[in-house]
Amino acid sequence: MSKRRKRAQKTFEKVPVVDAGARGKSVAKTADGEVIFLTDAVPGDVVDITTYKKRKSFYEGKVTQFHERSTRRTQPVCKHYDTCGGCKWQEMAYDSQLFFKQKEVVENLTRIGHLTLPEVEPILGSEQQYYYRNKMEFSFSANRWLTLEEIQSDVQLDDDDKKALGFHIPGMWDKILHLDECHLHPAIGEQIRLSVHAFAKAENISYYSPREKSGTLRTLMLRMSSTGDVMVVIQFYQDHEQQRIALLEHLKESFPEIKSLQYIINEKANDTIYDQDVVLYNGDDFIMEKMEGLQFKISAKSFYQTNSAQAYELYKVTRDFAGLDGSQIVYDLYTGTGTIAQFVAGKAAKVVGIESVPQAIEDAQANARLNNVANAEFYVGDMKDVFTTDFINEHGTPDVVITDPPRDGMHKDVVAQLLKLAAPRIVYVSCNSATQARDLALLDDAYKVVRVRPVDMFPQTHHVENVVLLELK
Repeated sequence: MSKRRKRAQKTFEKVPVVDAGARGKSVAKTADGEVIFLTDAVPGDVVDITTYKKRKSFYEGKVTQFHERSTRRTQPVCKHYDTCGGCKWQEMAYDSQLFFKQKEVVENLTRIGHLTLPEVEPILGSEQQYYYRNKMEFSFSANRWLTLEEIQSDVQLDDDDKKALGFHIPGMWDKILHLDECHLHPAIGEQIRLSVHAFAKAENISYYSPREKSGTLRTLMLRMSSTGDVMVVIQFYQDHEQQRIALLEHLKESFPEIKSLQYIINEKANDTIYDQDVVLYNGDDFIMEKMEGLQFKISAKSFYQTNSAQAYELYKVTRDFAGLDGSQIVYDLYTGTGTIAQFVAGKAAKVVGIESVPQAIEDAQANARLNNVANAEFYVGDMKDVFTTDFINEHGTPDVVITDPPRDGMHKDVVAQLLKLAAPRIVYVSCNSATQARDLALLDDAYKVVRVRPVDMFPQTHHVENVVLLELK
């Protein structure tokens, strides 16, 4: 192990940072053509580097000194920027973030997909660059992440000082960074989070320790809709009824904005909630989202795009690309809770949504009833098993297919079915342009790319959505 580490450690001086790479890393390139991926630099910087890992065609390294700082830089807003890892691009000005996101989309489609592209439409930036997330999930920890200064000091920390309510340190399942501030969600969410932490410490409510499998408070989930509704879901590991009620009553009395106050008792090894009973303590078991006259009930387990304002912009681009005039049958693959399906239904003859998660389909059907959307049907099952010739024969041949798969993209059988189906138009929405490019390459014999537009859903991060319109050749 030590020999491998020594081979990976090299130093380079005055290296220009030339690009932004995958997963939020920046790319430095030496005069000899050696490529080094960095996590602490911005394109345009000139830096000294020490590497710590050697790959086949590149190094991974860390900046040890800045000689020139890029004009693309800006001052990070959050005090936790260096450690948290949640907003890796905070040091890059927003117009530069948009530039590199669009560049990545184009490079993935051309290099991975080998596609011939039309002129790519300008990336649609987010009006809000902070405070835009409508869902946040924080973890409690009995032993928070300590800074190097704290570790090296002689100060003895008591149990309260070790408590954390925040995010996992990147790559460490059992280390939580306590957040004094977070600029990703609206102010009411931050007020609730800090109040929960202060009350729990004052009342000596224990925090969860994943290594020891002990403690009371486990996770805090906040959902805040564009209508102003707030949902709070607290996950407890050990249930101490008196403490649980005291904390929930504190939130109920202190924050009348909370429309849905719920809790979970979860004693299993992981903190995923989808197999857990969510108990309603006060209010409704949902909050409401609104979008262009439509209403969506959002439960604790519902999926909804985490940037409400940009979700509206994304859906408008999708509907525009679909080119609907009221006569078409539309299939919405990977429909989730049916938000896109219902959003386009007003301009379609019929919409058929397919999704593998039963709870999501239940939400989709309930919201369709709520919105009086009578021309949308939803079906549950694995996409490759449901989206078959028999299914299409039963429900009608689509004129337009909208597909919005998870990050891994579409299963090869789904792509094969799309080729067999030969719908005149496909609108492919993706949160991962690399897997999107792979799928588009498989469709390239039958379809041509007609329009491309990236949409930035997640400012201060490297993530970007992309919408592509395909037309049958």
